[in-house]
Amino acid sequence: MRSPVLPLTWHLARSSGRRGLQSQLLAAGAAAVGAFVLLVMIAACAGSGTRADRTAWRSPEPARDGTAVQALATTYVRHEPLTVVSLAQLPGRPPTPAPPGLAAFPRQGEMYVSPALAKLLDRLPARQLADRFPRVREYGTIGAAGLASPDELVAVVGRDPADPALSEAAADSASWFDEDQAARAVVAGFSSGKVSLFTAPDGTMALLGVVLLGMPVMVLAAAAGRLGAARREQRLAALRLAGATPRQILAMTALEAAAVGAAGALTGALAYLALLPVLARVPYGIGSWYTAELWVGLPWLAAVVAAVTVLITVSAVSMLRQVATSPLGVAQQADPRRTRWIRAAVFVAAMACVFRSTGGGELKPRQLLGLLVLFYGAFWLFGPWVVDRLGRIVGRFARRPATLLAARRLSDDPRGAWRTVSGLVLAGFAAGFFSVSQIGADAAQYRDQVAVITESGAQARHTAAEARAVLARSGVTATVTVAREDEFGNLLAGSPGLIVRISGGSGGTERLDTAVTALTPLARVHAPYTRDYATAYERASIDRIGEVSTATLALSFLVATASAGLTAAANVLDRRRVYGLLRLAGTPLRVLDRARARETVLPLVVLAGGTTAMGVYGSYQLNKAVGATIDATGALRLAACVVVGALAMVAAIGAGRPLLRRVTADPARTTD
Repeated sequence: MRSPVLPLTWHLARSSGRRGLQSQLLAAGAAAVGAFVLLVMIAACAGSGTRADRTAWRSPEPARDGTAVQALATTYVRHEPLTVVSLAQLPGRPPTPAPPGLAAFPRQGEMYVSPALAKLLDRLPARQLADRFPRVREYGTIGAAGLASPDELVAVVGRDPADPALSEAAADSASWFDEDQAARAVVAGFSSGKVSLFTAPDGTMALLGVVLLGMPVMVLAAAAGRLGAARREQRLAALRLAGATPRQILAMTALEAAAVGAAGALTGALAYLALLPVLARVPYGIGSWYTAELWVGLPWLAAVVAAVTVLITVSAVSMLRQVATSPLGVAQQADPRRTRWIRAAVFVAAMACVFRSTGGGELKPRQLLGLLVLFYGAFWLFGPWVVDRLGRIVGRFARRPATLLAARRLSDDPRGAWRTVSGLVLAGFAAGFFSVSQIGADAAQYRDQVAVITESGAQARHTAAEARAVLARSGVTATVTVAREDEFGNLLAGSPGLIVRISGGSGGTERLDTAVTALTPLARVHAPYTRDYATAYERASIDRIGEVSTATLALSFLVATASAGLTAAANVLDRRRVYGLLRLAGTPLRVLDRARARETVLPLVVLAGGTTAMGVYGSYQLNKAVGATIDATGALRLAACVVVGALAMVAAIGAGRPLLRRVTADPARTTD
């Protein structure tokens, strides 16, 4: 006998009317947003790995039968890193293959630059940048295969093997701050596995963003599965009372939810494909992306679509437990949803475990991951309890009808209210912490300074006079000091050389770049460097953490806005009978609308605002302990993101006002 599940599901979906179609469209929209966000974050992870691999060739890999000398150096212009790779073919050795992105191995006197560096060389005066390099008639171009980003500044210079830039002293730990910014070796090719300092942390930080956004996306998918739940429960409860089996009820729900979820997830995947060129322009780390780096591939695309579809289906089916076991209770709308004190007790115990574990020393990655899961799980369990108590407290002290109605809804369904804001609550702590964190070397004392390393103290005294002369010719006012070799508190960190302090005039960045360029011919051992060079190792990770945290908070607001807006609209459809009864009782429409908005705003402000403030406070205490300061730029980004996100949340909730007006236009018919 043919199963009636499929035709009956199709018939009920078609006969659900305009309001049923609206719920399905809202669920599909939520699935689309979830799939889109997941694909973007996965693309960032995969793209970070690809762009890091493209920088590995610059780090020289020593070879026993080497054919060329390669040296890596790093300088800075406009506070941006500029990677300089010097190459020289050794005489009498087999030809060395061309580096990635170059058509041939560069001969002596040839120079290849990235497109971004070529534009900068044309735009800036030669005394600020071009004079740092050998003079050539024209520059070659480094292709995408040798670059991690279209915005990356890279130069490849062909030199003589005896050139000082290729000497062992030029990259043999001449400076305390050389780690991963300078190296030299005799090589046979370009197959190094060591990626650039400026791309190494990208993948890990992007993975952190995926972990932080995983919960909000799951919440959104769960909310999509629950859209129209009240209406579906009533309809399927009637079928259950009419004789349908629990298996048939669950199969019908799964089919409907899977179809809606798959349609929405496919829409999100198509949106991701269409917006790839736009996403590639979003800067991360060293700059924007090549479009191909953000393509996740068909397997990942299919996996995300399937995962979102499964999440929505499981969420929808899990809501039907009461329909299958107690259809009469659902039909009578008898569904008390109180929370118990055990949630608070478990939360306190979990937090005590987290704080105790983190205070005992360094932890392994698996332990940190376990503590992160425990932290999020504790908040997930604790959230509905807080919403329940918040509703009761607000209801006790409410002085306005709208606030009283909102409080009653919070205490009647705390789990539903928590699901609306939970993603943002869980992401708020991490974003608040990392956005303003500034752990690492502040190096404020190195501002407007240039360090020039020499071979000895005697040479430093001789070079000081030359430095004063070239700086005067370049129009830079500066004080040149010969540092003591036993002095470690300056930018030289114990190396012999000069400290040049720039002073006077406006345009500090231009004066600093001009000074570095003027001093480059005098630096025979090591290229002149500034504070940017000294703090590069710490900033490479700290800046990525700040960027990922801000992006996580922004995407969390996108997900939470979609979740809040869709849930608010679905609640209007599900509660149309309640709203109709309230309208018949004389409740003004504006009171219902305010109550609907406050039902989301109250837990959002208390919970999301509270966890974000906790993150900022935790970052402040940690920075205070290590003697660092709050990152003002990160704090401003965080504040701007919170303000814009809050306005977007309010706008999403307000978008349901026309729907509320429509469903209560004829209250007598709505309550029928």
